[in-house]
Amino acid sequence: MIPFKVDEETREQYVQNILDAFGRASEAQEQRGRVWYQIAHDLANMIADGNTREGAGVIAALSANKSWKENERLARGAYTDEPSGHTRDNIRKVERIMLGDDPEDVLPMSAKTGHFFRCILDPEDPDPVVIDRHAHDIAVNGVFGNSERGLDSKQRYALLAHCYREAALRLEEIPSVVQAVTWVAHTERLAGTGNRPKNR
Repeated sequence: MIPFKVDEETREQYVQNILDAFGRASEAQEQRGRVWYQIAHDLANMIADGNTREGAGVIAALSANKSWKENERLARGAYTDEPSGHTRDNIRKVERIMLGDDPEDVLPMSAKTGHFFRCILDPEDPDPVVIDRHAHDIAVNGVFGNSERGLDSKQRYALLAHCYREAALRLEEIPSVVQAVTWVAHTERLAGTGNRPKNR
């Protein structure tokens, strides 16, 4: 795991790694990244019959350690059948959200799922940054595989989120766009394809 307290030189290197990853994205990858959260937003609106906030909460609650394709399947299934396919804790979160609890009262808002919910709910929100395993690896410029990244640490999460915000500031973009574009390019490179990424 990377330390959550780093010097300015290391922090700047993380920012530069993100900028470099953004610059390596093809035009098509950049376009896919720019619309990623809008597509997820539209899905949330559709599955929850217009209640985008609820749908975004359900998607986020079912996102941990799942590919986007699986995340989407589970979210749709929660409405067409019943919540399933995840840990009991996450299924309970989905049930609470679908029964009317506000996602902000159910999800860990300082962690990845909380930020994911906010990005889906409002793709133009300039504050949230989704730091998943790929966002981590992009920033530190290394593929950790199944190694522990320690993203449950609020300090480590905040460090990497800060780096994405700084990169976004320099690019005159919002952080979620920078994260999504670099994520698309990174995951497609790992998959060895130019198709839509398979893992989140």
